[in-house]
Amino acid sequence: MKPARREVTEIVFAPNLRGADELANHWMRQATLRSRREIAWLWHERGHRAPTIAGELPPIVDKASDSLDLSRHWAEKRKFFGENVAAHYLSEKLQTAPPVLKKRRRGSFAWVVHELQLDEVASFALGLGLAAAFDATFGAVIATCLNDHARTYPNLMLIQRLWDSPEDALVLADPLHVLFGHGLLRRSSVAQRSYAETFWEQPLTVPPLIARELLSAHPIAPAGLELIEPRKEPGATPDKAGELMGYRLESEKATRLRVVPLLGNKRSAYRQAAAAVSSVTKRAFWEYRGAPALPAADEYLNTLVTLCWLQDRDLLVDHGLFDTAEKNRPRNDGLPPLSVPVTLFAPISEHLQVRHIDAELLLPVLKIPTLSYEGRLAAWREEFGRDATALDATLTEVARRFRYERATIRQIAAEIKALPGTPTEDDLIAACRAELGVDMGDLAAYVEPRFKDERLILPKKQSLQFQEQLGAMASLTKVHYGWGTAQAWNEGGITVLFAGPPGTGKTMAAEIMARELKLPMYRIDLSQVVNKYIGETEKNLKRVFDAAEVSDMVLFFDEADSLFGKRTDVSDARDRYANLEVSYLLERMERFKGLAILATNRKRDLDEAFMRRIRYVIDFPVPDEPERAEIWKQVIPREVVRNSTIDVAFLARQFPLSGGHIRSVVFNACLQSARGAGDRKELFMKDVLIAVKREYDKMNRSLSVDQLGAYAHHVTGLE
Repeated sequence: MKPARREVTEIVFAPNLRGADELANHWMRQATLRSRREIAWLWHERGHRAPTIAGELPPIVDKASDSLDLSRHWAEKRKFFGENVAAHYLSEKLQTAPPVLKKRRRGSFAWVVHELQLDEVASFALGLGLAAAFDATFGAVIATCLNDHARTYPNLMLIQRLWDSPEDALVLADPLHVLFGHGLLRRSSVAQRSYAETFWEQPLTVPPLIARELLSAHPIAPAGLELIEPRKEPGATPDKAGELMGYRLESEKATRLRVVPLLGNKRSAYRQAAAAVSSVTKRAFWEYRGAPALPAADEYLNTLVTLCWLQDRDLLVDHGLFDTAEKNRPRNDGLPPLSVPVTLFAPISEHLQVRHIDAELLLPVLKIPTLSYEGRLAAWREEFGRDATALDATLTEVARRFRYERATIRQIAAEIKALPGTPTEDDLIAACRAELGVDMGDLAAYVEPRFKDERLILPKKQSLQFQEQLGAMASLTKVHYGWGTAQAWNEGGITVLFAGPPGTGKTMAAEIMARELKLPMYRIDLSQVVNKYIGETEKNLKRVFDAAEVSDMVLFFDEADSLFGKRTDVSDARDRYANLEVSYLLERMERFKGLAILATNRKRDLDEAFMRRIRYVIDFPVPDEPERAEIWKQVIPREVVRNSTIDVAFLARQFPLSGGHIRSVVFNACLQSARGAGDRKELFMKDVLIAVKREYDKMNRSLSVDQLGAYAHHVTGLE
């Protein structure tokens, strides 16, 4: 086998890195000198003469014989190091004592050795890892020393081969050794060690960011991290809990990782909360602002935490780090090395997300206060400056409807101010809504209102109630914050019940209301929300209401009696949990700040406690004759009316149908008339009557000859 050629001279001595401390250079030289001495021995052991070409490496031999030779030739190897000219020269170079440095930059190699009280073999192991990280060509030398082309990273076996007293390296077999516990050296993951047969063969690496920090003259500033100095953030709300947390962290000397859960939603002011704590501890922190999924990767998070320790920082991570709350999640899963004395600010949206963390690491949950209505309005006015006066009516409404934090308000205001011309109310509301990103999964579906010009045809009483409901929602801001009802009613929204037989216009009314109020509408899918397993219904409801917390919207619960039904006497465990579901729902409905519309065909089946919480109840009766006539006129397409001779008065008088049934009749009749009308847009009375007959058949109702009157011949023979 022809020996491989490598320029060994390039990696024999680690170059003097500009600004790097001499101790790092010393141990990197040790790594390269010992590697070169091992290469000289391998030439001798494998029966080859020393290479005539500089940089040539000995060939790879059989692994079994290499393992036997390792112990069999130990005495001969020591003798070779003393007698061979090159090996003896290298051994003399290795006797150079490590330099003693009086000044050590925090985070440098020398500082780490002093801080962790590393012995010589540990210092050598870290220097070996740095040499491999610093020079990619060093991998070929490592592979030769380990007699395996695939092994290009150092491991414990290599450290034993290169160190003069192999037994000294046994201390590094401890998984809790400070090098591993502080994230300076990392054993490979399962995926990386697919070829590693034993613990001793696992690759050891120094993360690139850590290598840069250890070898740099000044602290590094990684991309994706923003340094927040220990001061009050502009606009931060004074919070006693955050201040107390700061004093607690300051009084307890950090000896290991500490996790401070920050409870809020994904738009909460986490930075302000962490800054309030750091203003007391006088410790700066890094806020991670890179790709959301990256911190969830253990290796990267471990690197960031180690880097924070080296630079005496704390860390605020992305909200998604603890976004899962599995019941059987392993203890401390997802956390960086526990020995690193760093405070980790961990944003969460529920307590379950940190229940897998040991109590010794977990500090009390710090709840993030949300920006109040007054705070939101002040932020909007501040962003628009002089223009705020002209927009004040709109800003007061937007401040109530959209419960954004200061950073989001600043971003939206910048977009609006960039528009050409004077921004309108619609521009501002559209920009706020575009920022929402409501995600309810399969639990709710967005509804685009279908009725643009149609009016809701109801009896006078119900029509007035409908207008009162619209007026109530329009007045909510004024009454809550101008008249002071927000404190008594907890800024609650409005709940309205639409009750009546099928087809009487309940869904249509909800869509028209959403359109008039300029609110997004979501239809709750009860088949997804209601779950037979205990506790799952509450979880689904929580997801729905949590998603609706940020902005006013219309939540439409169709067939509400299946969800808001009466609580029953407790006869078994299922009854008890069903009652808990209703109780939880009542409590969340009372705190809901938007408009909740419930539709039911069975008003009597609703729970009495829920009925007391409903602001408005609108009964949708089957329309009488004048209303049916209006519905017939409205649902027949305008383009068709001019060319048709439909007896609307007869249809309204003879057939007591609801609006939904009338709409279905007209659509089916249009489909049939279109076949015989050619290019004309004409609706025929015969097709309308046939469609009426089919609709009656669907309802299991019969038509009499008296009802059909003079038009009876049109439906003769349809039985």
